[in-house]
Amino acid sequence: MIPPALARLSRVWFPTKKRPASGVENGHAKLIRAGFLRPSHAGIFHMLPLGRRVQSKVEELVARHMEHMLAASRVSLSAVSSQSLWDKSGRLENTASELFKFSDRKDVGYLLAPTHEEEITTLVAQTAKRAKDLPLRLFQITPKYRDEYRPRHGLLRGREFVMKDLYTFDSSVESALETYDNVRRVYSQIFDEMKLPVLAAKASSGNMGGNLSHEYHLPTPLGEDHVVSCDSCDYVANEEVAGSVLSDQAVSNTTFQVWRGITKDRTKLVNVWYPTQTQPLDGGALREYTDLDINIAEVKSIIPDLDAGVEDALPLWAAAAAAGGTAVELVNIVDCRLPQSFSESLAGTEPTTPSWPAKLRPRKEATVSISVQNTSLDGARPLNLIRIHTGDKCPSCASGHLKSEKAIELGHTFYLGTRYSQALGATIMVPNEERPNVPMQMGCYGIGISRIIGAVAELMVDEKGLNWPVAIAPYSCVIVIGAGVNEEDAVEIYHQINQGGQPHTKYLDVVVDDRQKTLPWKLMDADLAGFPIIVTLGREWLSAKRLEVQCRRLGVKQTVEIAELPQIIAKLHTDL
Repeated sequence: MIPPALARLSRVWFPTKKRPASGVENGHAKLIRAGFLRPSHAGIFHMLPLGRRVQSKVEELVARHMEHMLAASRVSLSAVSSQSLWDKSGRLENTASELFKFSDRKDVGYLLAPTHEEEITTLVAQTAKRAKDLPLRLFQITPKYRDEYRPRHGLLRGREFVMKDLYTFDSSVESALETYDNVRRVYSQIFDEMKLPVLAAKASSGNMGGNLSHEYHLPTPLGEDHVVSCDSCDYVANEEVAGSVLSDQAVSNTTFQVWRGITKDRTKLVNVWYPTQTQPLDGGALREYTDLDINIAEVKSIIPDLDAGVEDALPLWAAAAAAGGTAVELVNIVDCRLPQSFSESLAGTEPTTPSWPAKLRPRKEATVSISVQNTSLDGARPLNLIRIHTGDKCPSCASGHLKSEKAIELGHTFYLGTRYSQALGATIMVPNEERPNVPMQMGCYGIGISRIIGAVAELMVDEKGLNWPVAIAPYSCVIVIGAGVNEEDAVEIYHQINQGGQPHTKYLDVVVDDRQKTLPWKLMDADLAGFPIIVTLGREWLSAKRLEVQCRRLGVKQTVEIAELPQIIAKLHTDL
């Protein structure tokens, strides 16, 4: 028998499932079938041994960069946070629908933390009092909780997830911005080490606060975000904050359509008027638009409480109007490419005007107001209700064109300034300042650990199975034993690889598949699990002491001598 000291799959709980009859699987389905995880409740999953190994490797890689590159200290904050703290920071009401809230036996309000700005700020405020106590760099890797209305896509949008949070505290704006730039460089190194083609995009700070943030996106058709990048310069931005050179003009006054939305309280019907066709100024082909092209982020800049998930808003608004006693409002938002005369035509309140849906009539009980917009709220730019499309001109350079693609957000960096330190009393004494105490300058920086697992599974899946980058694979190399092969030979190969590869081979992590299964079955299982390198002891070994080395991602399949094996494994590790 193989000695217990060796890593052996027979000692790992590895509950794979049969291939579905349809044969159609996404990355999440393969994670389940390959035995990495199992669903527990909606949006909540149990990590099984292989999944836990991947998660541990992601955690270790990220933690190493936090500690070695940023000199950050690791903490572990409680998952339970105080509702009163969140109320004090001003976030309790704004995020109430996403929070798991509960009370103890004394009716004190608590919540399961989706993030820890309030708790870490309060903790630091109690200990750091003077400028010489800063800078502080504190990070944790812990489960977080968010009551997602529609959890979906497995680990990509769940109710429980694992995140790395880094919180930084500086004594001045200059040092805080220097910290921000340093963290951004380290984030790039982290994703480069995982060999993930991540785009760092300018982003909105949203509820987090502050006025500087970047998102780190992995382009994939499954993504829920859109990232816009230039083919000529380094311009990259989230669609919510991206700009383009507005060069399209409406074909005529009559080529318009309306998309209707509604607010979350169901009292405001939003008519979004946009051109059906536009003609680019450069004489290109006509562009056709549908409701799918609506720039929801721009609409939300005017109607922040828009419920973008509602497909048919009219019945909901009609019901609110019919209920009586509730102020019901009609808002018209007009794309800048439609003429002013069109906006003026919407000002009437009679059912015959374009504002009113044909199948609805205003009721006496409804208080109706009309609001027409054709410029942005700040008045600084035209109101563009059409989302950016691939081929639009870049706003940052003269020659570039934009590419818009779906992506999954894996990380986010925020410069918070004094958003939390001022609200929660995190101040320091600074010599030679007019004020004796000034709020600390803060930043927060997140990476979705469990989300990386789900995103990589989706990005690198193929018809045979998962395809892990070697840096985070559950095992980087599996030795598969065929029938009739002496297990002592597998021990020899195991030691050959380990002794020949270390310490030069990064991420070397070898396991022997000694399970009592057929060779074809074990090879299919290895492909399903996504082990980057497969070393097979089969017929060639029995006849000529030669091994077969496979790497599906690199298209490698070759027969080698045992003496060559360590160098070949080392090279594959470098290339993966």
